Amino acid sequence: MKRIITVMIIILLIIGVIFGIFYLSSNKEEEEITEYTPQEEISEEQMRQTMVTLYFKNENDVVPEARLIDVKKLMENPYEEILNMLLEGPKNSNLQKIIPEGTKIEKIEKKGENLIINFSEEFNKIKEMTEEQKKMVNNSIEKTITQLTEINAVDIRVNDEKMN
Repeated sequence: MKRIITVMIIILLIIGVIFGIFYLSSNKEEEEITEYTPQEEISEEQMRQTMVTLYFKNENDVVPEARLIDVKKLMENPYEEILNMLLEGPKNSNLQKIIPEGTKIEKIEKKGENLIINFSEEFNKIKEMTEEQKKMVNNSIEKTITQLTEINAVDIRVNDEKMN
């Protein structure tokens, strides 16, 4: 008699488990799918923007500053656009412009994975800086430009003469 009761309990448990599985799977199919609606529509202008990182001087190093830029401008001449933003200086008041004042871009040339940047005569003010400051200027330019995947090295020149 005990065996019959034990077998009946096991059979009832198995039936209960099977019924529970069917019940749970049928409830999942009936769940209503809701669409996500953003609070604010993204404008066409916002859709055209992308983020670039520029490097400026803080106390002892160069640190990143993120900027939004129109993709159309970036597509036309990415190197010049990014370098001009770097020449303008930081938006963050805790950071400092590191490239000498008045410096302009004379010419930019891409050779393979190397970008040759020819600056105006004003860039020569870098020669008056300490070695640490010169290194920060170079790091600022290199880190900013090499974020572009097609560029792995930067060659900085003034009046077509290579900087040391």
